[in-house]
Amino acid sequence: MDQIIAYSGQLVDGTFVTIQLALGSLVIAVTFGLLGAIAKLSGNRPATWTADTYTTIVRGVPDLVLILLVFYGGQQMLNSFGSATGLWGYIEVNQFTAGILTIGFIYGAYMTETFRGAILAIPRGQTEAAIACGMSKSLIFRRVTWPQLVRYALPAFSNNWLVQLKATALVSVIGLQDLVYNAFVAGRSTRQLFTFMFATLIIYLILTAISDAGLRFLDKKYSKGVVRAA
Repeated sequence: MDQIIAYSGQLVDGTFVTIQLALGSLVIAVTFGLLGAIAKLSGNRPATWTADTYTTIVRGVPDLVLILLVFYGGQQMLNSFGSATGLWGYIEVNQFTAGILTIGFIYGAYMTETFRGAILAIPRGQTEAAIACGMSKSLIFRRVTWPQLVRYALPAFSNNWLVQLKATALVSVIGLQDLVYNAFVAGRSTRQLFTFMFATLIIYLILTAISDAGLRFLDKKYSKGVVRAA
């Protein structure tokens, strides 16, 4: 316990990095998810094909492989293209940027299917009724589509978020000083690796519990007036 207290600052710093990484990648994942769902339902063949290819490839490749490819291969390809075209000079992609972009890109594929299923679950008659009332597309989205999309998507979204939160631990392999990386370094330094990994487990459980409470609140908020089957 004394060693945990001695390295508490390092663990707190790592926890904040993990939270920032998780929230930043969530924004990217939701953005990709909405764009992918809209593309799949658009009826436009190139857009549908692009979205289908994106979700198929990403869901078929391990997360760790993609993180390593983006961090090592992506930076090399970016600089090679910039050098060949003369559009930019040397660009360094740090671990945090690579982690956010890759995790967001990966879980955007899962969010795509989540949002697509939620949109399909909305009765088409409601949209048709809104159009008949003279509502604009933006107003239909805000007043009809979005509230129901959130309600239908929340169960799968909650699962995706909790898995994504745990997936942030993968960035420790590229040297980002997140919670897992800092705990591992502290454990190796003190020869108490089990103790620090157990502390990491507790911190992740706390983050998961907080997330679960927040998602339950959202579920209650967007389920007002909905009668659930007994």
